Amino acid sequence: MEITKEAVVGTLESSDAMIQIAPCGEIDITISSSVGAQFKEAIEKVIQDTLEEFKIKKAKIVVKDKGALDCVLRARMITAITRSTNEKIEWKQLI
Repeated sequence: MEITKEAVVGTLESSDAMIQIAPCGEIDITISSSVGAQFKEAIEKVIQDTLEEFKIKKAKIVVKDKGALDCVLRARMITAITRSTNEKIEWKQLI
């Protein structure tokens, strides 16, 4: 899947995350988190795993996390990816 346009999802509310995704020549992930000292590696793993799930090889991702759970991060990533591509999404496969 190819990222073709910029998308922003989420909020900066407590227990949520704002994720920006845009086209890029490589995978470039930037994470800022209120719980980064403890969970930055776990947050990055959720982001990487979601990118791999959608077979995305090139994208710039900026994550501004406010203590979101893994399931919230994954949901935000899926929404960002689906908004930033022109490809048809098979929603049944995502459940």
